Amino acid sequence: MRAEGPPRPAARRGRPGRLQVSARTKTGIALLHDEVSGHTYDVRLKLTKEVLTIQKQDVVCVSGSRPSTNHRTVTLRRQPVGGLGLSIKGGVEHGVPVVISKIFRDLAADQTGMLFVGDALLQVNGINVESATPEEAVHLLKNAGHEVTITVEYLREAPSFLKLPFGSPGPSSQPGSGASSPLFDSGLRLNGASSSAAPSSPSSPAADEPKYEKRWLGTLLLPLCMAQASRCRAGADTLRSSAIQVQALDGVSSGPLQFHAAQARADWLRVVSANISELMLQNMKMANKCCSPCDQVVHMGWVSERLGGAGSSQTFRPRFLALKGSSLYVFVSPPVSTLDWVRAEKTYHLCEVLFKVHKLWLPDNCGAQASLSPGLQDPDGGDHGPFCFSVLVGHGGSHVFGVELGSELAAWELSFQRATFRAVQRTGSKTYACGGQGDTLCFTVDFALGFTCFDSKTKSVLWRFKFCQLKGSSDDGKARVKLLFQSLDTKQIEMKELEFQDLVAVLHCVHSFMAAKVASVDPAFMDTQNLAGRYMCSS
Repeated sequence: MRAEGPPRPAARRGRPGRLQVSARTKTGIALLHDEVSGHTYDVRLKLTKEVLTIQKQDVVCVSGSRPSTNHRTVTLRRQPVGGLGLSIKGGVEHGVPVVISKIFRDLAADQTGMLFVGDALLQVNGINVESATPEEAVHLLKNAGHEVTITVEYLREAPSFLKLPFGSPGPSSQPGSGASSPLFDSGLRLNGASSSAAPSSPSSPAADEPKYEKRWLGTLLLPLCMAQASRCRAGADTLRSSAIQVQALDGVSSGPLQFHAAQARADWLRVVSANISELMLQNMKMANKCCSPCDQVVHMGWVSERLGGAGSSQTFRPRFLALKGSSLYVFVSPPVSTLDWVRAEKTYHLCEVLFKVHKLWLPDNCGAQASLSPGLQDPDGGDHGPFCFSVLVGHGGSHVFGVELGSELAAWELSFQRATFRAVQRTGSKTYACGGQGDTLCFTVDFALGFTCFDSKTKSVLWRFKFCQLKGSSDDGKARVKLLFQSLDTKQIEMKELEFQDLVAVLHCVHSFMAAKVASVDPAFMDTQNLAGRYMCSS
């Protein structure tokens, strides 16, 4: 996802400016893993600006009389050279039918125009072979005479080892291959001439027979509006190194889409994410038309929240985050109407939230480096993802979120800074009840005045310091904090000790106000604080 807010000056060389993405189109082949059956089969992906289409291969009748079933009965005439011209794999011992794994060009099986890689053998000369071993199927085919009638049905969801990836060259037959392996190729034994075979003319389809073609058929359309693209799924304890999963707003999922190389997965993840981001930006603009100027959506998008500890105990769950007005919203599902904003799982005031990059390595010449988040590194992943950040909230609470791309992390970091600085300016001041030397006091952080402490009953001001006078602080990690201020006149350091019910929220608020104050006088301050932005710039 990417950040979007009011226009800012164009980025100068060496500075991370606004992150640009544009909708793209893309087609390609992937392997779709069926987590129920355990099978993996070829699919074609078609990406447009708004939809990801997943197509599966099937054999369809394109002309002639259409059969009432999906079965095809084909007569092969064994040729003196090349035999039947096909290879088979699989078998009952592997939990799958015997499947045609290879068809040799210009030989008998190819000349029929009715047989395809992926066809499961159902019958050979009327004998049922649906539960046959590969040895039994080879024996029947080899000894069936010079004319062999077979009945087949295309097995669209065959395991990937039974079918070649689309467009790949066929494997060569290896002499002495054992039939106990699912990769056993029967081509050598099937393509020899039978001892009883007589010379015959090549096989060819009759004029009135139906004609078939293998085609890609659209079976699943995934709208990308508010969709999520990720390498992990809810409840998973590992990250897939070569697969992605796209889930639409209505919960329909692509399933794990596997790729033969990590780079191919990274390319698809980037372009799908770019199109989702473009649509997310459109949704933000529409939502902002219904919001007041002080309650605009700055950024929103999907993340994966890490649960549990490090290592094998980690699990992940999808969450939808939104920076709107002065608040951070955490949703289980995206808000699609104005009423949905009150249904957030968590809502935090941005002045009391601290954003922290967790996983990011910067080049040595950047002079900065962030720590790795344990258990989330994927050395094979493109873009060196996933990237993690934490959101620290009141009472010591925290959330750890992960995103897939460095550009997404940079967008979240920049958006948090912008949204927090605007929240500080709109809020103006925050006041907290506190205690000091046995008295009930109030502590105020004011964007214009700095720090003020006054008596909660009489409202009389006990002390006041500007932001620039704060020289240090320390706390006990529970409730008490010591603030060190320097007098403008004497240059002496004065210590003020206070006690708060929610010390973490107060410290975050002080940090937010001071950072916003610096940013208001130094426009380059945000860029110096943006670790992810500098990473993207150097990359």
